[in-house]
This record gives sequence, structure tokens and C-alpha cells, in this order.
Amino acid sequence: QTVSFHFKVGLISGICMIVGTSIGSGIFVSPKSVLANAGAVGPCLTIWAACGILATLGALCFAELGTMITKSGGEYPYLMEAFGPVPAFLFSWMSLFVTKPSSFAIICLSFAEYASAPFYPGCDPPQVVIKCLAVAAIVVITIVNSLSVKLASYLQNFLTAAKMIIVTIIIVSGIVLLAQGKTDNFKDSFKGSKVSLSSIGLAFYNGLWAYDGWNQLNYITEELKNPYRNLPLSIIIGIPLVTVCYVLINISYFTVMTSTELLQSKAVAVTFGDRVLYPASWIVPLFVAFSTIGSANGTCFTAGRLVYVAGREGHMLKVLSYISVKRLTPAPAIIFYGAIAIIYIIPGDINTLINYFSFAVWIFYGLTVLGLIVMRFTRKELRRPIRVPIVIPVVVMLLSVLLVLAPIISAPEMPYLYCLLFILSGLAVYLLFVHFKFDWPQKIAKPITMHLQMLLEVVPAEEGTG
Repeated sequence: QTVSFHFKVGLISGICMIVGTSIGSGIFVSPKSVLANAGAVGPCLTIWAACGILATLGALCFAELGTMITKSGGEYPYLMEAFGPVPAFLFSWMSLFVTKPSSFAIICLSFAEYASAPFYPGCDPPQVVIKCLAVAAIVVITIVNSLSVKLASYLQNFLTAAKMIIVTIIIVSGIVLLAQGKTDNFKDSFKGSKVSLSSIGLAFYNGLWAYDGWNQLNYITEELKNPYRNLPLSIIIGIPLVTVCYVLINISYFTVMTSTELLQSKAVAVTFGDRVLYPASWIVPLFVAFSTIGSANGTCFTAGRLVYVAGREGHMLKVLSYISVKRLTPAPAIIFYGAIAIIYIIPGDINTLINYFSFAVWIFYGLTVLGLIVMRFTRKELRRPIRVPIVIPVVVMLLSVLLVLAPIISAPEMPYLYCLLFILSGLAVYLLFVHFKFDWPQKIAKPITMHLQMLLEVVPAEEGTG
């Protein structure tokens, strides 16, 4: 018995998906780290704009890939076509255990920081409270996404609306303050800036973390209505929209806070709300909490698809690619993903997790874009409804090489090494279980798969459907 899911995502939902997953926790968490690494207001705003340009260029490359190879699962099918199964396996291995769960964990930790801030005025909320709240958020989101695709999608649209409200409130109040002449913090805006490879690299990591989500539509290409039109359109409308919002939000922050105050603030948007919307300042943490939950929900929605596609190729435990009979959701994948995210929360500190995450993820963004360049020569026969000028993927690839190398060369730290070793350890797993297909794991996995199938009521998906 097999099932398929036929739930199509249109242009508006596509833009909501990009705006919804990008504008999440990042813009409320990253301004501090970007400023700390840039050292002054001017370079800080420049980096926010530059990150938006890089995200748009990256997404355009992904639009060509997504319309050329119309399979869900993000970078996975593109790496498979360009370089064969090994890099594709390493990508799914790293996404499963590092980037997707750690990004889920970062978002839920940010949610917890904002949600608990109002209850501890004037001091930091205890770590225990933050972590328990974050775990609770993961559990709730995992359950919603396992229960219904429709419910998760409606929730996404509602939370995107909530998030646009808070973004609008911050931007409009910033413009009003500028009009009133609150421009003191922009004078000499490049004074005291720190320009070194590592600080710029880390500032970019934190800025790009806020834009992460620019490639989310590529995870659900099979579920898009008319992808040839809607994929590039969603990107060309969605990401510049996000960029403008981010730059304006940062300008708003600087109208009421000096650099030093921004760096000392526990939750930047809450400080902003306290100063600007005084009697109604409770609105800010509430809506920021909605916003972060929204991006966690979007991440969970798309990550489930990746595990599902890798399972379908035989690169992951078969049961992870199964679909719930009654609810038509990739429930095992989503539950697995939530469980690993909870493990990341236990030792997790947001900034370390972000650096770790960005380092890992840009290795594969670079590889994927390299794959696009390679396939221009090796796979000329593939239909390319969208062709980006070759200069764009070349620029994106060079920048991703810089982003990966800059922090290592200038400030080598152990976590980067652990991260590389972990990615490479995937090679051993690949050789043993995928390449040589040892029998004993299959023998152990079979009864486990059967019990899980009965417990979760899941069956394999139909071939050739989403």
C-alpha cells in the first residue's frame, strides 16, 4: 500500500514561505553579533545589505537548479546529478545531524529568550527556563507538523502575517523617529569599525543566518504549482523584500540605541519596544515569539522533506521516508528531526551554534553552486527554463569559499575541525551501509522498521509523486 501527497503551493504561499522562513529569529538575534563583529553602525548596515545581495544571487542559482532538476530535497538531488551519490550522501548526513537540527534548536532557543524576557525584567532569564521552553517549543512544532500538512501550512501563513505586523511596527516607528531628527547614532558611522577577514567573515555568518531560508522553496519543488514561473518569481520578490526589511529594521534599532546599548541589550527588539512603544511594549516580545515559532515551523516543514527524499534514494533508514497513512505527512522524518534538535539544546549557546551551522552550511552551498557550473558543461542536454549568467554562480562560489576559509585562517577554533571531521565521518557510514550494503544492518533494521510502521501507521510513498 502506498500513498502520495497532493497539496500544491502557489505563488503567494511561495513568497510567504521565503519571507516566513527567512524573517524569523535571525533579525531579532543577529543584529548584536553583526554589530559586535563589524564594530560600527556604517559597516554593520553595509553587511546587512551585502548579505541580502549574496542571498539573492545564491537563490537565483538555486532557481536555475530547481527548474532544471525538479525534485524536492534542496541541494540533495542537485549534488546527486552533478557529482554522484557521495557528496549528496554527505550533504544529507550533515543536514540530518548538524545543520537542520541545529538551526531548529537556535530558532527555538531565540523564541525562549524572547518569551521569557518579560518575566525577568532587568536581569537575564535562568538558562534552565530558556532551555525547557525551547524543548517545549520543539515538541509542539514536531507534533503539529506530524499531524497535518494543511494545519502546518495554515499556521505558517498566520504566523507570517503576525511577523509582518511586528516588522512593520519596528520599521514605521523607526521612520517616524528619523523624521523627528533622531540621527545622532548615524554620525561618523564608520568610526571605530573593525576590518579584518575573521571579523567580516563572522559578521557575514550572523547576517546570513538571518537570511537563511532563501533556498527553502527548493526543498518542496515537487509541491509547487507551476514551478518554472513561481520558483524564480517567489525568489525575486521574496528576498529583496526581506533585505529591505532587515536594513530598515537595523536603522530603526540605531535610532533609539547607541552601538554600546545595542550590544548590551539582552533582546534587542524588546529594548526597542520598551523605549518606543512604552505602554504597549509587551506587543514586541509577543510578536517576536510568534515570529520565531513561525520560522521554526517553516524549517520543520521543509526539513522533513529532505529526510524523506534521502530515504527514498536509499541513503537513510527506509522508515524515515515513509508517510503517515491517515495524515499524509512524513511523520517519522519530522519526529526524528525534533529529537535531534532537542539534543542540541542541552549544551547549546546561540552564537556558537550559529557559527558552527554557517560554516557547515556554506561548504555545501559552495559545492552546489559549483555543481551548477559543472553541469553547464557536463549536462548540456538538460532543459533550463531559467538560465542565470555564468558570472553569478562563479561569484557565489568564490564568496562561499571565502566565507568558509576566513574564520578558520584568522581565528582557528576546534569546533570547525569537529564539524569537518563529522562531515568526513559520513564517508565511513556511506562505504559501510550504502556502497557495500552490509547485510546485518538490514537484518536489524527490518523488525525495527516493521514495529515503527505499525506504531506510527506509516507506509512507503508512491514513486514519482511528491
